[in-house]
Amino acid sequence: MKWLIASDLHGSAECCKMLMDAFAREGAERLLLLGDVLHAGLIEGDKAAVADMLNGIKDKISCVRGNCDSDGDLGMLDFPVEPEYTVFPVGDKLMFATHGHLYNASRLPPMGQGDILLHGHTHVPATEPHPTFLYLNPGSVSRPLWGSEKSYMTWEGRTFLWKTLDGREYRRYEV
Repeated sequence: MKWLIASDLHGSAECCKMLMDAFAREGAERLLLLGDVLHAGLIEGDKAAVADMLNGIKDKISCVRGNCDSDGDLGMLDFPVEPEYTVFPVGDKLMFATHGHLYNASRLPPMGQGDILLHGHTHVPATEPHPTFLYLNPGSVSRPLWGSEKSYMTWEGRTFLWKTLDGREYRRYEV
């Protein structure tokens, strides 16, 4: 099964449209959102448009709550949003998907040796093997930092690919 993984939309309808285009282009079966979906913050956003686009594929979305996701914003979404993290099997390991403001490389969720910590929040793509776990971050769809580009990840089998919103692959990691 192929997943598209994205974080930090922050209510940008333009970036959400590009993400929906990427979802279709990739032929992904599921979209995993790592929080900060609707709150625009310092950028111009359109919560209603973003909610409409995402609700259009609600049966294909898994989502965790970010630090900017308010109860009011989440009420606009027609799919469940996990409060802290959700867990997926990757081979014989587990992947903990979270936003990153509560659980991160400095404050780990309950993980076993070799498990994967996947989070957004920093707006910076990352691939960081640690002695006991692997940390992955797709970067930000709407507000990339530290010279990174607007990006997402795909996950299929044991392969993670980082791509710009226009689909250019720039990083690959095999678990």
